Amino acid sequence: MAGSIEFLPVILPGVVLTVQLTVCGTLLALVMAFAIGFARLSNFTWLRVTARLFMEFFRGTSMVVQLFWAYFVLPLFGLSLTPFEAGVLVLGLNSGAYMSEIVRGGMLALPLEQFEACIALNLSRWHRLKCVLLPQALPLMIPPFSNSAIEILKSTSVVSLISLSEITFRAQTVRAQTGDSVLPFVTILFIYLGLALMLSRIMRLVEHRLRPTSSVRM
Repeated sequence: MAGSIEFLPVILPGVVLTVQLTVCGTLLALVMAFAIGFARLSNFTWLRVTARLFMEFFRGTSMVVQLFWAYFVLPLFGLSLTPFEAGVLVLGLNSGAYMSEIVRGGMLALPLEQFEACIALNLSRWHRLKCVLLPQALPLMIPPFSNSAIEILKSTSVVSLISLSEITFRAQTVRAQTGDSVLPFVTILFIYLGLALMLSRIMRLVEHRLRPTSSVRM
Protein backbone atom coordinates (compact mmCIF):
# COMPACT_ATOMS: atom_id res chain seq x y z
CA MET A 1 0.00 0.00 0.00
CA ALA A 2 2.84 2.37 0.85
CA GLY A 3 4.34 1.73 -2.56
CA SER A 4 1.05 2.61 -4.21
CA ILE A 5 0.84 5.89 -2.30
CA GLU A 6 4.41 6.81 -3.26
CA PHE A 7 3.73 5.89 -6.88
CA LEU A 8 0.66 8.12 -7.30
CA PRO A 9 2.46 11.50 -7.23
CA VAL A 10 4.74 10.18 -9.99
CA ILE A 11 1.97 8.91 -12.24
CA LEU A 12 -0.62 11.71 -11.89
CA PRO A 13 1.27 14.30 -14.00
CA GLY A 14 1.52 11.61 -16.69
CA VAL A 15 -2.24 11.12 -16.57
CA VAL A 16 -2.77 14.85 -17.11
CA LEU A 17 -0.36 14.84 -20.05
CA THR A 18 -2.05 11.79 -21.57
CA VAL A 19 -5.44 13.51 -21.36
CA GLN A 20 -4.00 16.63 -22.98
CA LEU A 21 -2.49 14.60 -25.81
CA THR A 22 -5.77 12.76 -26.33
CA VAL A 23 -7.89 15.92 -26.42
CA CYS A 24 -5.53 17.87 -28.69
CA GLY A 25 -4.86 14.88 -30.94
CA THR A 26 -8.58 14.15 -31.28
CA LEU A 27 -9.42 17.77 -32.14
CA LEU A 28 -6.72 17.86 -34.82
CA ALA A 29 -7.86 14.47 -36.12
CA LEU A 30 -11.44 15.71 -36.45
CA VAL A 31 -10.33 18.78 -38.40
CA MET A 32 -8.22 16.64 -40.72
CA ALA A 33 -10.97 14.01 -41.04
CA PHE A 34 -13.55 16.48 -42.28
CA ALA A 35 -11.05 18.32 -44.49
CA ILE A 36 -9.78 15.13 -46.15
CA GLY A 37 -13.17 13.43 -46.17
CA PHE A 38 -14.86 16.32 -47.97
CA ALA A 39 -11.88 16.68 -50.31
CA ARG A 40 -12.36 13.02 -51.28
CA LEU A 41 -15.90 13.93 -52.32
CA SER A 42 -14.88 17.01 -54.29
CA ASN A 43 -15.67 17.49 -57.97
CA PHE A 44 -12.06 18.57 -58.53
CA THR A 45 -9.82 15.70 -59.54
CA TRP A 46 -6.62 17.29 -58.21
CA LEU A 47 -8.24 17.75 -54.78
CA ARG A 48 -9.51 14.17 -54.65
CA VAL A 49 -6.11 12.80 -55.69
CA THR A 50 -4.24 14.96 -53.16
CA ALA A 51 -6.57 13.89 -50.36
CA ARG A 52 -6.25 10.23 -51.37
CA LEU A 53 -2.44 10.46 -51.35
CA PHE A 54 -2.48 12.07 -47.90
CA MET A 55 -4.77 9.37 -46.56
CA GLU A 56 -2.79 6.49 -48.04
CA PHE A 57 0.52 7.91 -46.82
CA PHE A 58 -0.52 8.23 -43.18
CA ARG A 59 -2.47 4.97 -43.16
CA GLY A 60 0.30 3.06 -44.90
CA THR A 61 3.29 4.13 -42.80
CA SER A 62 4.15 3.39 -39.19
CA MET A 63 3.11 5.92 -36.54
CA VAL A 64 6.46 5.39 -34.83
CA VAL A 65 8.32 6.33 -38.01
CA GLN A 66 6.04 9.35 -38.47
CA LEU A 67 6.77 10.40 -34.89
CA PHE A 68 10.53 10.15 -35.41
CA TRP A 69 10.22 12.14 -38.63
CA ALA A 70 8.24 14.88 -36.90
CA TYR A 71 10.65 15.16 -33.98
CA PHE A 72 14.06 14.30 -35.42
CA VAL A 73 13.89 14.93 -39.19
CA LEU A 74 11.76 18.06 -39.54
CA PRO A 75 14.31 20.16 -37.59
CA LEU A 76 16.78 19.43 -40.41
CA PHE A 77 14.40 21.39 -42.67
CA GLY A 78 14.09 24.29 -40.25
CA LEU A 79 10.90 23.17 -38.46
CA SER A 80 11.59 22.31 -34.83
CA LEU A 81 8.79 20.90 -32.71
CA THR A 82 8.60 20.23 -29.00
CA PRO A 83 7.87 16.62 -28.01
CA PHE A 84 4.29 17.60 -27.19
CA GLU A 85 3.78 19.34 -30.53
CA ALA A 86 5.28 16.41 -32.42
CA GLY A 87 3.08 13.96 -30.53
CA VAL A 88 -0.12 15.92 -31.16
CA LEU A 89 0.79 16.43 -34.82
CA VAL A 90 1.36 12.75 -35.51
CA LEU A 91 -1.64 11.57 -33.48
CA GLY A 92 -3.86 14.06 -35.28
CA LEU A 93 -2.62 13.43 -38.81
CA ASN A 94 -2.45 9.66 -38.50
CA SER A 95 -5.87 9.29 -36.90
CA GLY A 96 -7.35 11.95 -39.15
CA ALA A 97 -6.38 9.87 -42.18
CA TYR A 98 -8.38 6.92 -40.85
CA MET A 99 -11.28 9.06 -39.68
CA SER A 100 -11.58 10.75 -43.07
CA GLU A 101 -13.07 7.50 -44.37
CA ILE A 102 -15.71 7.74 -41.63
CA VAL A 103 -16.67 11.20 -42.89
CA ARG A 104 -16.73 10.08 -46.51
CA GLY A 105 -18.72 6.96 -45.68
CA GLY A 106 -21.19 8.92 -43.56
CA MET A 107 -21.88 11.36 -46.36
CA LEU A 108 -22.21 8.62 -48.98
CA ALA A 109 -24.63 6.75 -46.73
CA LEU A 110 -27.20 9.52 -47.05
CA PRO A 111 -30.06 8.79 -49.48
CA LEU A 112 -29.60 10.33 -52.93
CA GLU A 113 -33.01 11.97 -52.54
CA GLN A 114 -31.56 14.28 -49.88
CA PHE A 115 -29.03 15.70 -52.33
CA GLU A 116 -31.66 16.01 -55.03
CA ALA A 117 -34.02 17.84 -52.66
CA CYS A 118 -31.26 20.33 -51.79
CA ILE A 119 -30.69 21.03 -55.47
CA ALA A 120 -34.43 21.35 -56.09
CA LEU A 121 -34.69 23.91 -53.29
CA ASN A 122 -31.75 25.82 -54.80
CA LEU A 123 -29.78 25.69 -51.55
CA SER A 124 -26.17 26.85 -51.62
CA ARG A 125 -23.45 24.27 -50.93
CA TRP A 126 -22.95 25.67 -47.41
CA HIS A 127 -26.66 25.57 -46.55
CA ARG A 128 -26.97 22.04 -47.96
CA LEU A 129 -24.18 20.92 -45.68
CA LYS A 130 -25.19 22.89 -42.59
CA CYS A 131 -28.96 22.50 -42.65
CA VAL A 132 -29.62 19.17 -44.39
CA LEU A 133 -26.68 16.84 -44.90
CA LEU A 134 -24.49 17.13 -41.77
CA PRO A 135 -27.39 16.88 -39.29
CA GLN A 136 -28.22 13.52 -40.86
CA ALA A 137 -24.66 12.30 -41.36
CA LEU A 138 -23.19 13.19 -37.95
CA PRO A 139 -25.22 10.61 -35.96
CA LEU A 140 -23.84 7.96 -38.34
CA MET A 141 -20.28 9.14 -37.72
CA ILE A 142 -20.30 9.37 -33.91
CA PRO A 143 -19.98 5.61 -33.08
CA PRO A 144 -16.89 5.08 -35.29
CA PHE A 145 -15.52 8.45 -34.11
CA SER A 146 -15.81 7.10 -30.57
CA ASN A 147 -13.68 4.09 -31.47
CA SER A 148 -11.12 6.36 -33.12
CA ALA A 149 -10.91 8.63 -30.05
CA ILE A 150 -10.20 5.62 -27.85
CA GLU A 151 -7.52 4.49 -30.31
CA ILE A 152 -5.92 7.94 -30.02
CA LEU A 153 -5.95 7.59 -26.23
CA LYS A 154 -4.15 4.25 -26.42
CA SER A 155 -1.75 5.53 -29.08
CA THR A 156 -0.49 8.28 -26.77
CA SER A 157 1.87 5.69 -25.29
CA VAL A 158 3.90 5.95 -28.52
CA VAL A 159 5.13 9.44 -27.57
CA SER A 160 7.14 7.92 -24.72
CA LEU A 161 9.66 7.03 -27.45
CA ILE A 162 10.61 10.72 -27.70
CA SER A 163 10.84 11.07 -23.91
CA LEU A 164 7.47 12.70 -23.39
CA SER A 165 6.53 11.72 -19.86
CA GLU A 166 2.97 10.48 -20.24
CA ILE A 167 1.79 7.60 -18.08
CA THR A 168 3.61 4.83 -19.96
CA PHE A 169 6.91 6.73 -19.77
CA ARG A 170 6.43 7.35 -16.05
CA ALA A 171 5.58 3.70 -15.43
CA GLN A 172 8.77 2.67 -17.23
CA THR A 173 10.71 5.17 -15.11
CA VAL A 174 9.31 3.71 -11.88
CA ARG A 175 10.10 0.18 -13.07
CA ALA A 176 13.69 1.19 -13.87
CA GLN A 177 14.16 2.85 -10.48
CA THR A 178 12.47 0.27 -8.27
CA GLY A 179 12.65 -2.95 -10.28
CA ASP A 180 8.92 -3.44 -9.67
CA SER A 181 7.05 -4.18 -12.90
CA VAL A 182 3.70 -5.24 -11.43
CA LEU A 183 2.59 -2.10 -9.58
CA PRO A 184 3.28 0.55 -12.26
CA PHE A 185 1.95 -1.44 -15.20
CA VAL A 186 -1.14 -2.76 -13.41
CA THR A 187 -1.86 0.82 -12.34
CA ILE A 188 -1.62 2.31 -15.82
CA LEU A 189 -3.60 -0.62 -17.22
CA PHE A 190 -6.59 0.43 -15.12
CA ILE A 191 -5.95 4.12 -15.76
CA TYR A 192 -6.17 3.53 -19.52
CA LEU A 193 -9.34 1.49 -18.99
CA GLY A 194 -10.90 4.20 -16.83
CA LEU A 195 -10.05 6.94 -19.31
CA ALA A 196 -11.41 4.86 -22.20
CA LEU A 197 -14.68 4.26 -20.35
CA MET A 198 -15.01 7.97 -19.59
CA LEU A 199 -14.33 8.85 -23.21
CA SER A 200 -16.83 6.25 -24.41
CA ARG A 201 -19.45 7.68 -22.06
CA ILE A 202 -18.88 11.21 -23.35
CA MET A 203 -19.24 10.05 -26.95
CA ARG A 204 -22.46 8.19 -26.10
CA LEU A 205 -23.89 11.37 -24.64
CA VAL A 206 -22.95 13.24 -27.82
CA GLU A 207 -24.53 10.49 -29.92
CA HIS A 208 -27.71 10.60 -27.84
CA ARG A 209 -27.90 14.37 -28.26
CA LEU A 210 -27.51 14.15 -32.03
CA ARG A 211 -29.73 11.13 -32.55
CA PRO A 212 -33.13 11.92 -34.08
CA THR A 213 -35.92 11.61 -31.54
CA SER A 214 -37.75 9.20 -33.82
CA SER A 215 -34.93 6.67 -33.97
CA VAL A 216 -35.61 3.19 -32.65
CA ARG A 217 -33.39 1.62 -29.99
CA MET A 218 -32.77 -2.09 -30.35
